[in-house]
Amino acid sequence: MQSVPGGSPHAFGGAAGSDTSNNALTPGLRNTHAGAGRPSGGESPGAESTVVAGGVPAGAAAAGAARPGEPPASGPSLSAADSATGVPPAANVGPTSGRRGALRRVQAPVLLVEDKSSLRQMLRMALDAAGHVVFEAADVAEVRARLERHRPALVLTDLKLPDGDGFDVLRAAKDADPDVPVIVMTAYGGVQEAVRAMREGALDFLAKPIDPDHLLMIVARAIDQRRLLNENLLLKEELARRRGLPDIIGEHEALRAVLASLTRAADSETTVLLLGESGTGKELFARALHALSGRASGPFVPINCAAIPEPLLESELFGYEKGAFTGATARKAGRFELAHRGTLFLDEIGELSLTLQAKLLRVLEHQTFERLGGTLPVDIDVRLVAATNRDLRAAVTTRQFREDLYFRLAVLPLTIPPLRERLSDVPLLAQHFLVAAAADQKKSTPSLSPAALEALQAYHWPGNVRELENCLERAVILADGIIQPGHLNLTAPVAADGNGHANGQSAAASSDGTATFAGIELDGTMDQALRRVLREVERRKITLALAETGGDTVRAARLLRIPSRLLARRMDAYGMREK
Repeated sequence: MQSVPGGSPHAFGGAAGSDTSNNALTPGLRNTHAGAGRPSGGESPGAESTVVAGGVPAGAAAAGAARPGEPPASGPSLSAADSATGVPPAANVGPTSGRRGALRRVQAPVLLVEDKSSLRQMLRMALDAAGHVVFEAADVAEVRARLERHRPALVLTDLKLPDGDGFDVLRAAKDADPDVPVIVMTAYGGVQEAVRAMREGALDFLAKPIDPDHLLMIVARAIDQRRLLNENLLLKEELARRRGLPDIIGEHEALRAVLASLTRAADSETTVLLLGESGTGKELFARALHALSGRASGPFVPINCAAIPEPLLESELFGYEKGAFTGATARKAGRFELAHRGTLFLDEIGELSLTLQAKLLRVLEHQTFERLGGTLPVDIDVRLVAATNRDLRAAVTTRQFREDLYFRLAVLPLTIPPLRERLSDVPLLAQHFLVAAAADQKKSTPSLSPAALEALQAYHWPGNVRELENCLERAVILADGIIQPGHLNLTAPVAADGNGHANGQSAAASSDGTATFAGIELDGTMDQALRRVLREVERRKITLALAETGGDTVRAARLLRIPSRLLARRMDAYGMREK
């Protein structure tokens, strides 16, 4: 049996005749920093200079003698915030002296209920040495009085009491605070009492004689559990706040129209397809849709289809059984299972292979699938939101995307406008990103000079909102007080006129007057126009390379840094091969 520091081997709660031996609890047991956690390793076990909360010497603490059953006036105290939970923050210092080893000083208030005064005093000394504030009670009536005046973080009670039993204490404690942990101890322990105590809500059951190390370990574990419960409640409240509508900043009418459609779609189970260029915030809109829907309390599970290699993407989506392939040592749930009763967001869905497209279509139609290597169907309840920066209609035409899957996804397509089409929102976005970046960098929020703001609104933002965010984060790092245009590190500014043309030029003329875009049809959507421009640029680039190499396709391919076969296909497509 382990010995009490500074005393002889002893187990608390032993035979009645051994109570007098507990005087072996010497002042060495009191050589602690009750307000700091554990005794400093530099102090000797027999030192008399006991220090309590706030660095008050033991002699000073003794001046304000406490009433029986109350903690010392100068002992560890709780702040107003701590009193609300009954669990003050823990503090840790060096290892304790003596043979008990390092004990964690939690400084939590404990209600100690024991009718034998000698045993109650010994238990109090052990708990007090561990840094706890201890309130004492000898019977059930006194327990109820203590619970009216105090809110303990833990209740430690004997099972046999003069006017009742530990179960009466347990019920009284749970009535006062349903979350308070209760530990029952008795010399009459047995299986029936233990089972009953657990059913009544006790956290643990201790039989006498009580080993002090085991007691303190159980108490510390109970206090930690109570603290984790309180932290969990706070995290749930924070999560509930964050599950509200994300910050989608902007007042442009195009953005407002998308948000209005998103709000209407949230109440339904319709599959939504978000369209837009990279960096426009498609995932933010998907999270907003989830937050506004009836599935807001469920999970939101995002996955980027372009970021995961095709051989791994199937197992990520559908999971796998143990032994499905080499290295599959256990069953793994896929993203569809993780999103059960919530929302699954498939970003860059246009990058899915035709094989996975077929499997996805089946899941959307039947809400069931099989894991890799499995034969049993897995039923799910998932709402799908997809996003892409590709033109899926064009991909359907070129047979790169299944037509039936496209129509299944595009029940409600929403196109998010690029930043260059809502430049009036740049000042609002800039201020938001400046505040966020300054907080991350632990700096005061800088201001934008008029010239810097003008440069931001003159830029064409090919990377959209993401590029703006990165630009301002860099500027916060570089600037000191006021952000100037040089801190933005933008390329040559490109303004947009009312027709969306760069630098106020018409679609048919470049700065030198040549007809750069002559003959290119600019009707239709932005994506359609950009594809036509891209084809024209590609055709002209090939023409120049062939002219520079005298028609040598091998050298032209090397000059363009593309495979010869790809060059041959492009030349065939543009009718540039001699017949």
